[in-house]
Amino acid sequence: MSMMTPLNAFDVEIRHAEPTKGDKAFATVAHILLAIWTIIVVLPLLWTLMTSFKSTSEIFASPFSWPSNLHWENFTNAWNEAHIGDYFLNTVIVVFSALAIVMVLGAMSSYVLARYRFRGNKAIYVLMLAGNTFPIFLAVVPLFFTLKNLGLTNSVPGLIITYVAFALPFTVFFLYAFFKTLPYEIYEAAQIDGAGEWTTFFKVMLPMAKPGFASVAIFNFLGLWNQYLIPIAINSKEDNYVLSQGLATFATKMGYEVDFGALFASVTLTVIPVVLVYIVFQRQLHGSLSQGTMK
Repeated sequence: MSMMTPLNAFDVEIRHAEPTKGDKAFATVAHILLAIWTIIVVLPLLWTLMTSFKSTSEIFASPFSWPSNLHWENFTNAWNEAHIGDYFLNTVIVVFSALAIVMVLGAMSSYVLARYRFRGNKAIYVLMLAGNTFPIFLAVVPLFFTLKNLGLTNSVPGLIITYVAFALPFTVFFLYAFFKTLPYEIYEAAQIDGAGEWTTFFKVMLPMAKPGFASVAIFNFLGLWNQYLIPIAINSKEDNYVLSQGLATFATKMGYEVDFGALFASVTLTVIPVVLVYIVFQRQLHGSLSQGTMK
């Protein structure tokens, strides 16, 4: 009779499950769909970039060919003659000001709603959720008259305040789940170490929600940078135009003959900041919540 010895943890061979035919088929289909989606997204961007270096006659003669010469003057004409530079500066001021305000207010609001219990807590959160379901175009008319009575129409502060109000419900909704799942023990440890509520929030809890904070910052930036309906509704002063308004009125700025090369250059200048900001914030998404708690 052979001796039976108990299994040692190091003697156990770990066997990974072999992928089935269904898994392989699903992975193949998923990769094909992702490749098609990538082509749909990337090709128009590349075509816009390529066309921005062509002259108007070359665009109409061969729209899908490479430019024979690089017409860098398209960007100069777009920046100066079409006033894209002024609209670009206005957009940077409005979007980044609104983004900074909404991220601070959104993080603080979602933290309080997720971590504290007080009368009206649920009601406030439900109202925030209702703000996400309310279409913005239904609020254009009352929004206009409200800002008009406050003297904020056709002004940069009016645009900033409206952008903040537009993005705040989504920010609170997104960050609420992150703060809700943070370990309470870490909060107690910070309190034992003598940290106050403000110190605990900004130096302990907020860094732990860094992945969610970066993600919602990307979404807010994209939504605010590409916003068109709000500035059209509450701002008719050309000095305060943002890029979306400037591109919409591009033809009138160039006279009777539209410079399509400069038009595509303007679109390229509009898209570049979005891509750069996404790349910068993408680095912040590496790591997980558990890595944040270990630091």
